[in-house]
Amino acid sequence: MSKIILYQIFTRLFGNKNKTLRYDGTLAENGVGKMNDISKKALNEIRQLGVTDIWYTGILEHATTTDYPNIPANHPDIVKGKAGSPYAIRDYYDIDPDIAENPDKRMEEFEQLVQRTHNAGLRVWIDFVPNHVSRDYHSDVFPNLDFGKNDDTTCSFSPQNNFYYLPQTSLQLPINQEYDSRFKESPAKVTGNDCFSAYPTENDWYETVKLNYGIDIQNGNVKHFVPIPDTWTKMLNILQFWCKKGVDGFRCDMAEMVPVEFWHWAISSIKQQFPSVKFIAEIYQPNLYQEFITFGQFDFLYDKVGLYDTLRSIIEEKMTADNISNCWKSLNGMDDKMLRFLENHDEQRIVSKYFAGNSINSLNAMILTATMNVGPVMIYFGQEVGEEAVGESGFSGDDGRTTIFDYWTVPEHQKWMNEGKFDGGQLSVNQKELRTFYHDLFQLSQYNSVANGAFYDLLWANNLPQNIYAYLRYTKTEFLLFILNFDQQEQTGTVKIPQHALNKMQITTNDVHLQPIFGVGAEQLLSNQLMTDVGISFKLKEYQFVVFTINSKKITS
Repeated sequence: MSKIILYQIFTRLFGNKNKTLRYDGTLAENGVGKMNDISKKALNEIRQLGVTDIWYTGILEHATTTDYPNIPANHPDIVKGKAGSPYAIRDYYDIDPDIAENPDKRMEEFEQLVQRTHNAGLRVWIDFVPNHVSRDYHSDVFPNLDFGKNDDTTCSFSPQNNFYYLPQTSLQLPINQEYDSRFKESPAKVTGNDCFSAYPTENDWYETVKLNYGIDIQNGNVKHFVPIPDTWTKMLNILQFWCKKGVDGFRCDMAEMVPVEFWHWAISSIKQQFPSVKFIAEIYQPNLYQEFITFGQFDFLYDKVGLYDTLRSIIEEKMTADNISNCWKSLNGMDDKMLRFLENHDEQRIVSKYFAGNSINSLNAMILTATMNVGPVMIYFGQEVGEEAVGESGFSGDDGRTTIFDYWTVPEHQKWMNEGKFDGGQLSVNQKELRTFYHDLFQLSQYNSVANGAFYDLLWANNLPQNIYAYLRYTKTEFLLFILNFDQQEQTGTVKIPQHALNKMQITTNDVHLQPIFGVGAEQLLSNQLMTDVGISFKLKEYQFVVFTINSKKITS
């Protein structure tokens, strides 16, 4: 089985070639990428990078200030930025018109994108946003399936209501600008981030409404799951709709805010009809991991608060690399269920001034992210060429993130896109080298020992410098040794492979030799013979790394 290499594309930004931008600009002023920009050439190049799956972010129709003939603009009070958040869905059954060349044929263009992606040998993922919707959700495609259509708005909670209400109140949204009239909502609905107030703040998800899955949150979280709540049925219909369109996987937004009982019911139902469809949970509470895997039946979970946060702290020199061992230990055998990443649309770009500041001191972290276990690894488009996310765009400030709210561009990615040629023609030498690193890393990730093998942490058997991390990946026939220097200084030492590890790998001879297959400037080993009582000597300059194959027969030149 191959390892999943997931490439996240923010669809609205990916193909935008405009370089002349206006702060807080409109679509007409700043441009927007289209699904058709993601051409056969683009997809083939992404596939050549080593990617196996693409997550198209921002596909579904969401709240926006842009007006279309059959899709009127939303009230600006409930839109963040000019373009709007892709997580304020206003029709689960429709495509965002911004990303269509011909908005009237937006579903056809999506279906063609799915076909192009599959033709390139890539699987298609989209967002499933189950916890909240736009404040004025309305489906033009299936109006009979609208949320809230049959709700009893006189009560705060009813098991068959789609929303939670605050009776005898009127919504008061945070004021950003003056408009001719304010957005009106009476009674006020509960805001998406569980804000049970008619006065959400700017820090709340004020543009969204919380969906009701049959839990009386205000009265002890009492569960009312029999009969099946109406919201459950509607959400299952949505998943089935997109599976029939050829979607291969769903990244489930804020999955932990939806009861695990729903996930068990819905994912079981989907997998009976579509056995190969996968589900990833965006989840940040480790105490819920086991339940969301075993009962909720998710295939993978976000590893944000574990490995991502640890690696970021190491890169920022707030923590040493010997803390990495705590990440896999705390997962209690669920390591292979974790989706790992260093960037996504929520996190700051690696090379931004708010994170690493450059790519060199993060390469070890990316190697570990991709090779620590058999679970999937994800990168965010532009990461492979060092996108910095510099400057303010509008609703998004200068915070090291690529905006998801504004009409904008991704400058370093544009250099690879090269006016639609997708040949990297405008990349610098350093950017080309970085992209080659990602290519080579993804090739390494498909070694059988990485994609399907076991992991062995070598720290317990060694007295290594604090910022050296060493581990093994192996199968019965393939053995890899990783030595990573996370320090800004040269490090020397010896890595000993204990007898316990040799037994695990079923290596019974001391006549074992190493051959470097991946690394940056690693010095020659002082001895290439692997002896349990001697070990392997290494000298690695700052942030350098080396990966060896372990061979039970001597390598001859």
